[in-house]
Amino acid sequence: MRDGLKPVQRRILYTMWRQRLTADAKPRKCAKVVGDVMGNYHPHGDTAIYDTLVRMAQPFSLRYPLVDGAGNFGSLDGDAAAAMRYTECRLAPISAELLDEIDQQTVPFRDAYDGSRTEPVVLPARLPNLLVNGAAGIAVGMATNIPPHNLGEIADALLLLLDDPNLDSAELARRVRGPDFPTGGRITNTPEELAGIYCTGSGTIRVRATWESGPVRRSSRTVYVTSMPYTVNKAQAVERIAEIAASRALPALLDVRDVSAGDVRIALELRADADERLVMAYLLKHTPLQTTFPVNMTCLVPTGQAGVGRPERLGLHELLSHFLRFRLEVVTSRLEHELAGLRERIHILEGFERAFGMLDALIALIRSSDGKADAAAKIVQLFPLDAEQTDAILELRIYRLARLEIRRIREELTAKRTRAGEIQGLLRDEERRWGIVRDEIDEVRRTHADAATNPRRTTIDGADDDVAFSADDFIVDEDAIVLVSADGWIKRQKEVRDLSATRLREGDTLLAGVAGSTRSTVAFFSSFGVAYTCRLIDVPASTGYGEPIQRLFKLRDGERVVAVLGLDPRVTPSIAAPAEDQEPANHALAVTGDGNGLRFGLEPFLEPSTRAGRRFARPAGGAEVIGVAPVTGRETLIAATRQGRAMLCPVGEVNFLSGPGRGVRVVKLDASDDRVVGFTASHGDRDLLSVETSRGAVQTISTAKYTVTGRGGRGRVLLQRGRFTAAVPRPVTLPALEPRDGKA
Repeated sequence: MRDGLKPVQRRILYTMWRQRLTADAKPRKCAKVVGDVMGNYHPHGDTAIYDTLVRMAQPFSLRYPLVDGAGNFGSLDGDAAAAMRYTECRLAPISAELLDEIDQQTVPFRDAYDGSRTEPVVLPARLPNLLVNGAAGIAVGMATNIPPHNLGEIADALLLLLDDPNLDSAELARRVRGPDFPTGGRITNTPEELAGIYCTGSGTIRVRATWESGPVRRSSRTVYVTSMPYTVNKAQAVERIAEIAASRALPALLDVRDVSAGDVRIALELRADADERLVMAYLLKHTPLQTTFPVNMTCLVPTGQAGVGRPERLGLHELLSHFLRFRLEVVTSRLEHELAGLRERIHILEGFERAFGMLDALIALIRSSDGKADAAAKIVQLFPLDAEQTDAILELRIYRLARLEIRRIREELTAKRTRAGEIQGLLRDEERRWGIVRDEIDEVRRTHADAATNPRRTTIDGADDDVAFSADDFIVDEDAIVLVSADGWIKRQKEVRDLSATRLREGDTLLAGVAGSTRSTVAFFSSFGVAYTCRLIDVPASTGYGEPIQRLFKLRDGERVVAVLGLDPRVTPSIAAPAEDQEPANHALAVTGDGNGLRFGLEPFLEPSTRAGRRFARPAGGAEVIGVAPVTGRETLIAATRQGRAMLCPVGEVNFLSGPGRGVRVVKLDASDDRVVGFTASHGDRDLLSVETSRGAVQTISTAKYTVTGRGGRGRVLLQRGRFTAAVPRPVTLPALEPRDGKA
């Protein structure tokens, strides 16, 4: 609240001050500093102390580093600092503003952990370090996260508050434009949002990287990222961008290179015809180039007891007011300390002045004494001098009592008395002491916050210029084929000349093949009644076995893909219902193993789903969906059961559901171990269902051989001996796509 430091930070700075490691001193090994801090004040392990020291020296961690480090102190890429035996440190120039008044009894001290020495409870900070460098931490029952700010703006706000103590946080926020992060970046909050954060002490700040256009070549163009959001690891951000480029999720992005030297500079190579704003909008959404900073300005407010604070969330006005009151206390204590020292010196000088008037008698008395103690006792007894004055006279060199020297003593006495009178006047007049506070804040601003040498790093632009984009904007619209195996392996290929020659794992078979535009959607229907959908471009491209579908979706134990439908309008047109109470021309039919069936629309699956998918059916307990087929409602449903029965009924008799459900009974199963082993939606006499029997034969079921009846019955007995074991998979074929741009 006052110096904005954690105990370990304060102990490090105080130790370095005691060691005289000021900004103009020769740096010293960090190991020496860490050892002294740990041995004298902070017995909590050298690693924690050194990590804190390193952070105070990193220009990308603190807006105004408090330690001047020599050696490897880490990097924005997350590189660790060198061991403490290799690095050196000293105080940064700005640290003097925190420590200069430490020896003037301006702040309370307390015993260190072992009682052998004392340490300051707080440093007499002349700058509001809590706001300037920010703070983050968690304690029992509380947390804080204060962003860093520009010292010049904070100093201006302090001076404004001194002029008018009634200014509220919103009015002060006009001067404190917003956080100023050491890594730069750009804040997209509006001034109204920032003012609200400073009024309440909490909120969220949106920070994004900055970039600039680079050279344009015949086949490519370059964009340079020039700053990173605060606390973002640059190497991880580059790695994430590289993953996007390698996966071709953003075709306009060709390559990324980190060409940073001192400043951040990440080169993004784009296609020559790429829209730079669209590409950056995509990267801001899918990479750490844009982050949020949660603000929580909870501070320890001083109480009547030294070293004990009360946690409280404060606004900007309260934060600055507390700091100004603290500075007034420091200035007052400093003046009182100076006055006490002046009074002591005046007292001694008055003794010298009196001694000059009786110099001969004093010298005679001293010459006749038996020693210093005897002379002191006689002088106190015979002359108007007290013990302190007498001791000073006896320690004085005799030449100091010459006429010229006594004149200098009297001049010094006059100056001391004048200064003491001035201080007494300041201590009686609080307004004049506030003037000192003002002058010192103004001096700090001129010394450390000059706009020319230390400008604001973070830009603030609350204009809502975000570019709206969709996934289609970054997908190259071309035809592709998705192949799915029975074991759940999927892959995307540009063309397939022979489906029988596609590579499959041993024992696996091809379940389905889907053709369509890379921008269109493919739906994977599972045995648990869940549809998982994605765009064709999202399926991994491969000429090998492909990838498990679990890489894209989160299937549960035992769940498997039973059907795949492509939703390219050229393959599956007219899936939207013409009216709310009407069925779409093309939809889907699902049948479960317990003999139930349902029809449902495909339009809800046009957009990609989450990894958890969207439910299209709710099978009864223990039952599973055995398949999904595209239908128009005019087909004939042919279903075969394990007991050798078959049901042929119009597909239109199966209810169309607007939401996931169990469906209606298609075929009645008599035995407890009976189940539907296969089905098809027949479009004519030649569109049949083939099933394997337990005797090793294959039997075909078609509308040409058997009569179509109503649904819900037991079906026709087709096999007197044996059972149907499984439906024979139909050959996988790829639909013919209409030509694109006049080309086949």
